[in-house]
Amino acid sequence: MENQTTQNLDNNTHVDEWEIDNLPNRLTILRMFLIPVIIGSLYLTTFDISWVQDFKGTLGYIAAWTFVAASITDFFDGYIARKRQIVTVFGSFLDPIADKFLVVSSLILLNNLGRIPVPVVIVLVLREMYMTALRLLAMERGIKVPVSSLGKWKTTFQMIAIPMLMAWDKPFGISFPLLGSIFIYLSFIFSVYSACLYTAGLIQKIKAARIQKKSSSH
Repeated sequence: MENQTTQNLDNNTHVDEWEIDNLPNRLTILRMFLIPVIIGSLYLTTFDISWVQDFKGTLGYIAAWTFVAASITDFFDGYIARKRQIVTVFGSFLDPIADKFLVVSSLILLNNLGRIPVPVVIVLVLREMYMTALRLLAMERGIKVPVSSLGKWKTTFQMIAIPMLMAWDKPFGISFPLLGSIFIYLSFIFSVYSACLYTAGLIQKIKAARIQKKSSSH
């Protein structure tokens, strides 16, 4: 009886890799639905209409807090997926796409509003594309390169900077434009440096794998 109960528990905790309806995937889908709210709120501020200008500050805060909420869902869907060992094809596909859409669309709109310089946006966007390509290459070759702490700091600075630049306000004397600009430049520096470190680590892993392959063939 005990063996049967244990087997039933194991069957219940088994996760089908093709499953879509689970909590991490729901959070990812929610994040996708929050992106149009951010884009719409920021885009409205570009219109030279009286009622829009009257609510320009409110729209900025709506975009900022929605971005914060989306970032929180990003943290929790990854945490829950690791905690419960829920790894699905749908989640593996949609989660990184949702992250890229969230960040890239926000950066482009903030550049359109004149709050982030073009070179910074170009580097940050290209870095995301470059790192995605490198990780796909590493995955294809079966090579594991750990994510450096610099990459995590890059993400942290970016996630702090973007909502501040969206709000573009000075509540309680705190200058969001100044702090947001400082954090986005820190993200810029850390993104370039971490990409270089990841590239160097991947090259070393590929060289080591090639040497091991040659030695095993002899």
